[in-house]
Amino acid sequence: MSAKFLQEGVRITMTPGRDSGKFLLARARDLSSWLSSIRRHLHAHPEPAFQEVETSRFIASILDELGISYRDNVAQTGIIAEVGNPEAKDVVCLRADMDALHIQERTGLDFSSQRPGFMHACGHDGHVAMLLGCARLLKETGVFKGRVRLLFQPAEEGQGGAKEMIEAGCLEGCRYIFGGHIDTHFPVGKIAVQEGLICAFADGLKIAVLGRGGHAARPHEAADAITAACNLVVGLQSAINKRINPQYPALVSIGEIKAGTAPNAIADKAILKGTMRTTSPEIRQALFQVVESCAKATELAFGVKVDISYPDHYPPVINSPEATKIARQAALELVGDDGVIPYPIPSLGGEDFSFYLEKVPGCFVRFGARKDGNDAPAHSSGFDFDEEVLPLGAAFLANCALRALK
Repeated sequence: MSAKFLQEGVRITMTPGRDSGKFLLARARDLSSWLSSIRRHLHAHPEPAFQEVETSRFIASILDELGISYRDNVAQTGIIAEVGNPEAKDVVCLRADMDALHIQERTGLDFSSQRPGFMHACGHDGHVAMLLGCARLLKETGVFKGRVRLLFQPAEEGQGGAKEMIEAGCLEGCRYIFGGHIDTHFPVGKIAVQEGLICAFADGLKIAVLGRGGHAARPHEAADAITAACNLVVGLQSAINKRINPQYPALVSIGEIKAGTAPNAIADKAILKGTMRTTSPEIRQALFQVVESCAKATELAFGVKVDISYPDHYPPVINSPEATKIARQAALELVGDDGVIPYPIPSLGGEDFSFYLEKVPGCFVRFGARKDGNDAPAHSSGFDFDEEVLPLGAAFLANCALRALK
C-alpha cells in the first residue's frame, strides 16, 4: 500500500471525555473511504489459511503508518498489535480473521480477486478493515486506561488458527475478548448480540470407502466404491432424520467426493469429506454413533471397507454473561434499541473464536451487512456485502474495548 493511500482523510484527535459511542461512530464514518479502500485491496488479493503473507505485510504497513506497535509472524502469518498504556496490566483483546477460501469468484466487482481459485467469500476482508479502523480510532483517543490488543488471526476457515495464536501467547493477561462476523441475513444498522451458545460444535468428517476395482461390464467381480459411497451419503441423511431427536439440530454435509480414474472402470476407492454440526454434547455423541452405524451397514451391503476419521474440531461459541452485557451496551450506544437484535437460535456455522472463549470470557456478535440486489450466501462465488457496515464494526469494537477497560 502506498503512503499516499494511507494518508487519505484528515486525522482528527478525539477530545478527552468525548470517546462515546456516537462520537466513535461519527469519526468512523469520516473514515469510510479509507476503510473501503482497505477492504477492496484485501478482497482483490485473497490468501488461504496460513498463507496470508501479503495480507500480513499489508496490515503491518498500515500499523506502521498509524504508529502502532506490533509483533508479526505470530502463528505463522498472524499479527498481534497493541494500543494504549504499554505498562498497564489490564488487557482487552479484539480479533479479526484474515484468510480467504478456495472459491473462484464470480461477483463481477471492480475489485474482484486477482488470484484464480481464491476469494474472500466470508467477509474476512471486511473484518480486517474493521479492526484496522478500530485501531485508528483507539490511537486517536489518546491515553486511556489499560491496553487493547489487536489480533489479526490467520486460518479461521477449518484450520484453527486461533489455537496457534493462543499458543503464541496472544491471551496473556487478557480480561475479555470481543469479535464479530459480517452477516448478510440482516441489514446494515443491526447488531445481533446474544448471551450463551451462538455457534455450533463443528467436527470435520473424512470417510474412505475401500472397495475392489474391476471392469465396468462385470460389476459382480468388483466391489464398487462409488456406489457404496453414494448410498452412504443418502443413508446418512435418512438415518439422521429417524435416529436423532428432530427438536435438536444435527446435520452431516458432504462437500467433497473424489473417486474413479476411468469411465469404464469400477473405482476401488472413494474419499468423502464433509462436516458435522450439533449444538449439544449429547446430540454430538449421538451423531457420531449414527455415522459409525451407517458405515458398518455400508460395509455389509456392498462388500467394502469404510474407514472414518474426524480431522478437525471446533468447540461451540459460548458468549459469557458479563462480556455480552458490555457488548450489548456498546452496541446500544451506536445503533439504539431498534438496532440491537437477539440471536436466540444458534447458528450451525463453526467459528474458531470458540477457542479463545474456552480461555477467557468474551462475546462474538453479528454485524448486519445485507447488500441490495445480492442474495448470494457466504462461502459462495457471488458473495458480497454492504460496505456501510465497516465504520459501524470499527466503532463497535473500539467502544467494546473502551467500555471493558472502564
